[in-house]
Amino acid sequence: MVEIDAGDDVAARLLAARPDVVFNALHGRYGEDGCIQGLLEWLKLPYTHSGVLSSALAMDKEKTKEIYRAVGLPVAESRLATRAEVEAGHVMAPPYVVKPYNEGSSVGVYIVHEGSNAPRMADDMPAVVMVEAFAPGRELTCTVMGERALCVTDIIVDGWYDFEAKYTAGGSRHVCPADIPADIAAACQDYALRAHAALGCRGVSRTDFRWDEAKGVAGLILLETNTQPGMTPTSLSPEQAQEAGLSYGQFVTWMVEDASCNR
Repeated sequence: MVEIDAGDDVAARLLAARPDVVFNALHGRYGEDGCIQGLLEWLKLPYTHSGVLSSALAMDKEKTKEIYRAVGLPVAESRLATRAEVEAGHVMAPPYVVKPYNEGSSVGVYIVHEGSNAPRMADDMPAVVMVEAFAPGRELTCTVMGERALCVTDIIVDGWYDFEAKYTAGGSRHVCPADIPADIAAACQDYALRAHAALGCRGVSRTDFRWDEAKGVAGLILLETNTQPGMTPTSLSPEQAQEAGLSYGQFVTWMVEDASCNR
């Protein structure tokens, strides 16, 4: 096994190593937006997870929502807005969420509460952002492994499930499987499978939800589908695989054996 850090020389290093399979452990821009996938297709190196098109679509939150809507999956009201519009005043009745339309891991997410001013965003926020009605309730997530939906996890965190909460030990607590009604768990699994298929995902994906339990199944909203779910000791998908009877090693082995080009 050879570990390769993605830099300007990544193509040369891949050609030098000439691996049988590339396990894509990258996140965010270039790693899960179709860029590295396109390079691997060009180099004819089999790789894990989703392909070029599905990775690009899932990273684009607006395109993802269009696809969700087209197949009847429930989403929160949203719109694209310029950074200048958002900072000038409310472009949607609070509470709402402002986030980059093409980032993952809750990077650059702002929650605007009722009675608060329009946000002043960090300098590295893009010129165009997504503004989305805040969906109250519990944070649920479900991993899809091939054509199989794993169990649902309830993510319990004090505040927002941001980058630090996701990747820091103790940043959040995972209840796996979630202590939720059977019809809600079944709906999450069904929606996750449908999202995976609609986006054209391959291998493993994970779809995140918000659930307003006072509304039952009608209170379930899809947030996004992750084509490169985290694989750290605090990550959700390995926990769900373990609940399904797979060790971490077996889960990774399945992904490696599933690897291919033309994804």
